[in-house]
Amino acid sequence: MTQVQILPENSTEPDTSPLERWFRIRERGSTVSREVRGGITTFLAMAYVILLVPLILSSATDSTGAHLDKAQITTATALAAGLSTILMGVVGNVPLALAAGLGVVPVVAYQAAPHMTWPETMGLVVLMGVIIVIMAATGLRTMIINAIPLAMKNAIGVGIGMFIAMIGLVSAGVVGHGPSDGPPVTLGVGGHLAGWPVVIFAFSLLLMLALYIRKVPGAILISIAASTVLAIVINSVAKIPDKDWGTAVPKVPHNLFAAPNFGLMMHVNPIGGFHTAGALTAGVVLFTLVLTGFFDAMGTVFGVCDEAGLLDEKGNMPSMGKVLTLDGIAQVIGGASGGAGATVYVESATGVGEGSRTGLTSLVSGGLFAVVMFFTPLAGVVPIQAASPALVIVGALMMTQARKIDWNDLEVAIPAFLTIALMPFTYSITNGVGAGLIAYTVIKAARGKFREIHWLVWVVSAVFACYFAISGIELLLRG
Repeated sequence: MTQVQILPENSTEPDTSPLERWFRIRERGSTVSREVRGGITTFLAMAYVILLVPLILSSATDSTGAHLDKAQITTATALAAGLSTILMGVVGNVPLALAAGLGVVPVVAYQAAPHMTWPETMGLVVLMGVIIVIMAATGLRTMIINAIPLAMKNAIGVGIGMFIAMIGLVSAGVVGHGPSDGPPVTLGVGGHLAGWPVVIFAFSLLLMLALYIRKVPGAILISIAASTVLAIVINSVAKIPDKDWGTAVPKVPHNLFAAPNFGLMMHVNPIGGFHTAGALTAGVVLFTLVLTGFFDAMGTVFGVCDEAGLLDEKGNMPSMGKVLTLDGIAQVIGGASGGAGATVYVESATGVGEGSRTGLTSLVSGGLFAVVMFFTPLAGVVPIQAASPALVIVGALMMTQARKIDWNDLEVAIPAFLTIALMPFTYSITNGVGAGLIAYTVIKAARGKFREIHWLVWVVSAVFACYFAISGIELLLRG
């Protein structure tokens, strides 16, 4: 983890306030102001979820041709994020924010919904959460995490750093898809940077770098706020097309208030999908959801908590079981509210970059998600170009964990490289973890070092092999 010295406020008297007794803020070397700033920063870095998830889910149709109402999905997304994040903060006492998982949302929209109704689709999400809760409550999830070698855990942290930096660059339009006859990715759109939104990204990134290096308190939050104001001014003068900004357009909204619509609450049918779509199809979808939700959260929790200094020298966290159980409960909350299951977000690292170390940060972030249900027009004010530089900066900080990997030992270096490379290149934490663990197991076995491979690593590697081959297996079973 990055060694950042954070000194608490000077005081000769022990702090016995309720906040300190519950969250142990000073014990972890933080302050209330840092935790609040971190919570606001994390929320701003994740606010795009409130717009993006409804866009994805409302664009899909279920087996009856029905669409979800965008207003209802927006309420469900904000509600699930708020409840789950507050729960993680108060019970788990870690600076982790949760919202509808972007690894799960496409599976829900494009793999599950076409074969069943929306209530049946959300029922599978609830089932996924229940399975993950059982695995966490029984200790199986923690056992799997503890069985993973420390070098691979460090590689996961580095990979997540690369992944969130890539998310920031792609979201801001700095990295784009190449033409069909050219490279798969290019600088900007069409091979060059253009447009005012990219200028906002550059301004926010450079300002953030300058303030952060100078150790200005609230550097990330100040940069996001200043860049948003600049974006609003430029957008009002230049009349930039909304599509150039992406999901959030920087303009003063006509209305600040919008009443939440809870129409999707508890519209779930956990069993119906197995009848409508068939046991095989529903089972494959459920398997994909569980594996994605399990390892996306595992990698994110490890990477962010390592950056926050909450892991011990073996890469373990005493409260990991509780945190992972809460993540499973969040999946249930997300499905029951009518949106995709909520899970831990890598953007939590932006709050850690501000100095967050406790669950007070999550309490602040969750509270803002809950409040935004009544002020959804404001969610579209902060453009992703203003917030995404935070992901680039935090990604750079998380890369420092690479120094803990022995790159001279190919038994470790090659699996670590695959883990790190495949996360950003395939836009999936799960893919990176799976490829790395399979490579680690095969290399160790090829060298005859069977005793160095934990039996759970064998099992997980086999599960990942099935995951990568799921399409072929499904075709084989159907044939």
